[in-house]
Amino acid sequence: MLTINERRCAMRCPYCEHEESKVIDSRPADDGAAIRRRRECLACEKRFTTYERYGERPVIVIKTDGSSEPFNREKLMRSIMVACAKRPVSAEAIDRMISDIESSIRSGSGEVFSKDLGEMVLARMASMDEVAYIRFASVYKDFQSVEEFASALEGVE
Repeated sequence: MLTINERRCAMRCPYCEHEESKVIDSRPADDGAAIRRRRECLACEKRFTTYERYGERPVIVIKTDGSSEPFNREKLMRSIMVACAKRPVSAEAIDRMISDIESSIRSGSGEVFSKDLGEMVLARMASMDEVAYIRFASVYKDFQSVEEFASALEGVE
């Protein structure tokens, strides 16, 4: 039986792209919905983190023009990270928020309108960080005037 330090698997290193690494540490993540693994590349010896998630049916986002696309966790993460730039919001808090949103959608129909997805983010961001909330809202709601900013600020107070 191999110990956790002796397990070797094909997981491409993000630094040198070598295909073999060993698992250094493994623990539950996202309230048991994923497994977080710390790995070490067998070629360059740098460490990196991977996540294993269940192979579930995809979440579908229905856009305003009626087209649909698979939910893209990384795309949502990037947009939230931009709103949270230079704010005291951790990447872990953002990851938890996205996981919460994703599981909420999965527990329903597995489909979400992009408008509803934006509202889900805004609802959670309002309690996380007011400045990040306004930044995200300004892009999501496509503010065109100072009055729209002022109106959004009144809702935060």
